Formats: sequence, C-alpha cells, structure tokens
Amino acid sequence: MPQSLAEYADHLEQRRLIWPQVPAPKVVSATPYVKRLPEIRAVLWDVYGTLLRVSDGRFTLFPSDEVRLQIALDKTIHEFNMWHHMYRQPGPPWKSMIGLYKSIIERQSMQGASRGDLTEVNLVETWRNIILRLFEKEYQFDEGYYGNLDEFSEKVAYFFHCCLQATEAREGAVQAMTDIAGNQLLQGFLSDGQSFTLVQTLGALALQGPLPPLYELFRPQTIILSCDIGVRKPSRSLFTVAVDQLRTLGVQAQEILHISCRLTTDLVPARAAGMKTALLVAERSGLEVDAAVLKDPAKKPDCLLTDLRQLRLILFGN
Repeated sequence: MPQSLAEYADHLEQRRLIWPQVPAPKVVSATPYVKRLPEIRAVLWDVYGTLLRVSDGRFTLFPSDEVRLQIALDKTIHEFNMWHHMYRQPGPPWKSMIGLYKSIIERQSMQGASRGDLTEVNLVETWRNIILRLFEKEYQFDEGYYGNLDEFSEKVAYFFHCCLQATEAREGAVQAMTDIAGNQLLQGFLSDGQSFTLVQTLGALALQGPLPPLYELFRPQTIILSCDIGVRKPSRSLFTVAVDQLRTLGVQAQEILHISCRLTTDLVPARAAGMKTALLVAERSGLEVDAAVLKDPAKKPDCLLTDLRQLRLILFGN
C-alpha cells in the first residue's frame, strides 16, 4: 500500500538526511502593543515567515541565491533516479533540469486569474509536468511505494522544497497553538502555501513540542492555502474564500484574527475583508512593514506582537 505524504515525511526524517538550516534571526527593535480582543473566535495563521521561520522569510520557488536552487534540483534528481531519463546537457545534472523547471513555472504563472488577483504556482503540478517529460525516456517509479502519478509528484515536490528552503517552528508556536485549541477557539491557515504545507508545518512543530491531536487543532474549512484557490496574497479572492469558509462554521469576519509578519500583502487585505489583524515583529527576515500604513487608522493592525506567546494576552487576557 502506498505511503501517505505524512508517512513519507516521517520516513525521510528517520533517514537523518542533511537539510538546509534557517539562518539565525536578526532581532528587530519593537514595542509590543497587545490588547484584549474578546470577540475573537478563530485565529488564522500565515505560515511561512510567521508560524514557521523560513529561509528567505517567505515561501519561494526561486531563492535569493540560485546556488540553492541548483543544489535542490541536483538532490531531487539523485533521490528519484531521474538522471538517465532526462534530455541531458554537458555539465552537472541541475543544468539539464533548471531550464525546464523555470519554463514550466513561467507558463503556470501566466495562467489566468480573476482581475486583481495574482496566480499561484502549484509546485506539485510543476513536478508532475517534469515527470511527464521523463516518461518520454521510459522513466518509472515505484507505484506500490509512492502511489499514482499525482501522489508521486506531491512527494517529489515535498522533497524538493525541503532541499530548497529550510523551515523551523517559530519560538512559542506550539504553546500558542495549544492555548488556542485548549480554549475551544478555531484556528487554521490563511497563507501562501502548497498541498504539503500542513504536513511540513506539523513536522516542524513536532520538533518543538507535543501538539494536541489534529482534529482538535484544525477543521477542513479553516485551512485556506493559495495552492487550493489558485491565487496568492494579496489577492482579494483568497481572503473572501477565508471569510466564506469560516462563516459556514458560524464565525463572522470580525471574529477572525489573522496573524502575519507582512503588513501590506497580508494584514491590510485581511482587514479590508473585515478581520481583526495582528502584526508579528519578531525578526528582520520576512518582515514587511510600511510606516505610512501603520499610521493609517483604516489599515493599521489591531495588535503588534514581538513573541507568539503574547497572543494569550490578546485572546484570553492573561
């Protein structure tokens, strides 16, 4: 029976592979502003950069240093035995793959989205297209272990991203999420992310400490990821979907708190959709702050956190 993505991720951890590491945080000087928001019934986390520390500060398919992309492609080619089924060029394996990778992503980025929205690239679909090219040269994979083409593509995409961008749980993340679950508040994601984001996040959090059972943490309606909607932040429709899905659980927009380290692309559109907002100012990486926006009463966040553990003061007053 094929492994699930979670089982596959656990298996990779058992192999003790060498993954990239997130650089040490560069602290930002900021004064927290926390106040009790008693009407909050749901917390929606931004993932990459907020709940998880990540190299580059946000989810990306093209890191600032292209050498990291080259290394990630090389490792993926080796891991899944792709080399002999590629249209090869002289030089290291990544040279034969990087052009195809970039062209597929460029084509995906040009696919239509609603006016004013930004198209999201589905990394699993990117690798599915690459694998289809490998089939032209008789590429095969173990369906009994990896599953069908779609399941295999997701595992390849997950492995590739683990090689491309380091992730680790933000300090205090497990405690904050446990507090939310223990007080019967809903929580979930409102984030740019991929189909493997939940598994990746739970894996990183588990290294920080034990979490409540998954059914106590999330509902299906509270996981809003850009890959599922087809658009990325700050697209208005992503926030509209979040409000609509939470409404099916009896939660209104003004009862949702969105937490992110990005003000303009995340919190401003969240507030425009009717949500309450909290800006996390914990480190320089990933932080996006505009002084003019902070002074605008219609756009500024309701709270400013410098540590996720301060969330208790906002939600519970202690």
